[in-house]
Amino acid sequence: MDKEKFRKYGYELIDWVADYLEKAEKYPVKSTVQPGEIKSKLPPSPPVHPEEMDQVLEDFHKIIMPGITHWQHPGWFAYFPSNNSPASILGELLSAGLGTQGMVWQTSPAATELEEVVMDWLRQMIGLPEGYAGVIQDTASTATLCALLAARERATGFEVNEVGFSQALRVYASREAHSSVEKGVKIAGFGKKNLVYIPVDDEFALIPGELERAIENDLRAGLKPVCVVATVGTTSSGAVDPLKPIGEICRKYGLWLHVDAAYAGTAAILPEKRWALEGADYADSLVFNPHKWMLTNFDCSAFFVKDPQVLTRTFEIHPEYLKTGVDAVVKNYRDWGIQLGRRFRALKLWFVLRSYGLEGIKKIIRRHIHLAELFRDELQQDRRYEILAPVYFSLVCFRFNDGRPEEELNRFNQQLLEAVNATGRVFMTHTTLNGKYTIRLVVGQRTTEERHVRQALEIIKQKTAELLQF
Repeated sequence: MDKEKFRKYGYELIDWVADYLEKAEKYPVKSTVQPGEIKSKLPPSPPVHPEEMDQVLEDFHKIIMPGITHWQHPGWFAYFPSNNSPASILGELLSAGLGTQGMVWQTSPAATELEEVVMDWLRQMIGLPEGYAGVIQDTASTATLCALLAARERATGFEVNEVGFSQALRVYASREAHSSVEKGVKIAGFGKKNLVYIPVDDEFALIPGELERAIENDLRAGLKPVCVVATVGTTSSGAVDPLKPIGEICRKYGLWLHVDAAYAGTAAILPEKRWALEGADYADSLVFNPHKWMLTNFDCSAFFVKDPQVLTRTFEIHPEYLKTGVDAVVKNYRDWGIQLGRRFRALKLWFVLRSYGLEGIKKIIRRHIHLAELFRDELQQDRRYEILAPVYFSLVCFRFNDGRPEEELNRFNQQLLEAVNATGRVFMTHTTLNGKYTIRLVVGQRTTEERHVRQALEIIKQKTAELLQF
């Protein structure tokens, strides 16, 4: 493809993306294709000869687009958001055009130093104390794994990296913690049986007294407590583990405290939500995802550590072919995580922070929280709908409950969710809380307005009425 063709198709695709961002609402939120349907329309072997870009784009529209679930749809209320913005897309385009691989400082000094600066901006925005250093990871799952590995090495004097495990090491998290904690524990070699789930209170937050009791039991049994993973904004319910008492326990017993604030960390830019991170100064590491709720397209996960030397000593390897003359005076982010190669993620984040400013981002987050509270309040006007968890941020957990037996309620609410999603106008997901089938509605998409939330309410009530007729 020569320059002129690239320019032609580039303009065409920018126009298409601009239109898509404005008109995503015209699509059904959730793809309606069946398993294997997309694959059946694609050739089983790669093309032998070059194909014209017109044909590639035609197939994109005919084959690929029907299989897209539209995360940027204003009716997106599922999982957690993974929103983007025009500024972020332009930053990503520039990053792709530059083709930067920022594994060490000298492979692109701007990539490293911009990352240092924007990560410190984020630190200030969420109120972490000075001294914490940040690095962009791909996801919170990776950041949590990095925290577990660093905790493992600090607890063993970096022995496991050298000779492997010599004793059982214990990790603690609430039973509401994200599944990535269990995955990280397995990958890091702790073993699933050494992940201790701590009971939660009526608001689904970890109970500090139960944590300390579990630690004491393990010490008496000759096991070695190593790390606690606390969550701010759990996936199922949006619960907030109390960081200050958890941090005091970690300090008392010498445990690493990792805070998973992947979703709700963004809300801490609001003074009225800063309470959720009270006690975060006890944390050895903390992660939140700008690619969830801060208008920065996937992937971009902000990972902070109190002592970067523990992290770099855990990961650093110094082959001759990677050594440079400035290693002693710069940050080489290849030593701050698992990957050697690193994308220029800081560029899109920089575009977002400059394009919206702190006040612009605050305004959007406040709007989302207001809309979630509006949904909760309007839903509760009908006493048959039950709110199953506190609404701290923009996640509402609810179910229909007309008093029938629990098993029937679970079945009814599953049918209700399926009927709501089948409309194509909204998309929600579910969880279980205390054995109750729970519908989750989370507001976080950049273009979601009050009318979309009211539309969701209308659809829920309409489908409830239809199901009650049978």
